[in-house]
Amino acid sequence: MLSKILSLLLKSNKFNSSSGVSGVITNTVWLFVDRIFRTGVGLLLGAWIARYLGAKQYGLFSYANAFIILFLPFATLGLERIVIRYLVQDPSIKNEIIGTAFWLKLLGGIASLFIATSCIYWLRQDEKLAIWLVVILSAAVIFKAFDMVELWFESQVQSKYIVLAKNTAFIITTLLKVALIAMQAPLIAFAWVVIVEMGLGAIGLIIVYQVKGYSLKSWSWSFSVAKNLLKDSWFLMFSNIAVVIYTKIDQVMLGEMVGNSAVGIYSVAARVSEISYFIPRAIASSVSPSIYAAKENDETLYYQRIETLLRILVLLSIAIAIPMTFFSEGIINLLFGENYASASSVLKIHIWASIFVFLRVGTATWFNAEGLNNFVLQRNLIGAVINIVLNLLLIPIYAELGAAIATLISYAFAEFFSDIFNVKTRKIFNIQIKSIFRV
Repeated sequence: MLSKILSLLLKSNKFNSSSGVSGVITNTVWLFVDRIFRTGVGLLLGAWIARYLGAKQYGLFSYANAFIILFLPFATLGLERIVIRYLVQDPSIKNEIIGTAFWLKLLGGIASLFIATSCIYWLRQDEKLAIWLVVILSAAVIFKAFDMVELWFESQVQSKYIVLAKNTAFIITTLLKVALIAMQAPLIAFAWVVIVEMGLGAIGLIIVYQVKGYSLKSWSWSFSVAKNLLKDSWFLMFSNIAVVIYTKIDQVMLGEMVGNSAVGIYSVAARVSEISYFIPRAIASSVSPSIYAAKENDETLYYQRIETLLRILVLLSIAIAIPMTFFSEGIINLLFGENYASASSVLKIHIWASIFVFLRVGTATWFNAEGLNNFVLQRNLIGAVINIVLNLLLIPIYAELGAAIATLISYAFAEFFSDIFNVKTRKIFNIQIKSIFRV
């Protein structure tokens, strides 16, 4: 099924050999197997941890996770898509591109640690556990600087090496979490495991990079490359800030306005709803290099690929949302138990936001290729403002359900309806319309 989808997306054109198409399919299969394995095991283990901790403690852990994600854009600097584009366009200077991006992300990770720590101390200075959770989880983000290795293999459509490196770390830390549950470890121990996983993942990436004949010693810093990267990425960084505000602020606001138990209930529903989010990322990360290449050579083929990508993503999102809606009660009770039963009502609403998440991932390639990342910032700011306002209005009345409604509406406006209001983005809006009605 997956091979048929990707073959349709990349079929017959003079710019792709059959081996090239085969490489994209193989790469995406690796990503799918990886994400299915990690998502499946992660969901089951997460459900076990949620049962073990209870709604209140699990809610606090989810609150801390959501809190640090608000500051993640300062660590990533919006460089991911920009770096891949640079590597595809000019692989001859890959060491300068990767090396410069590495140091930028390392400095960004350290900055995000200090900002997140300062903010959580201001908000919850009397709650030492909440502060330590944020400090530990923020420190783990520093290891994301080594994701530059991951971006190199993605640009070469060789994600299997990433899968091998990161899954090794995932398996080890999964066993650690099982051991923590068996030993009835405190909540803080699960935060330390996050650092272990990020650290082992970074080590794995370094090993794979060197085994493939590359060397970190060849990475170099370039002020000109840094200037160009930041010039192209700063819109994406602020856009990502807006994205995390309207995707994670609901959990933070629930924690502040209702309490940690409400965050626990909502987080359970969101966790189930978001398990499919790897699908568009896996597909888009594999086909985006070919879309960028088509942009340089054949405008017609370029738009054909984008429309086909969006149509496939919409179809997949609807195919997931419908059964999730009807079987939400059974899914929640089976995985998390009766104590989280109220999460099923949240899931029925939250799952439909996946349509707009899938569209966001698909259209991101177009915005990047067209150099319209400033419009990505605008649409995400719209979503952030709408989500905050709706959360303020709905959470006091409907608690977790209000947060889910706010999420769905803000996603729809940010990722879809906002494109109709500007002449430069109306083209992608029309393509999205076609993709939806041709499903």
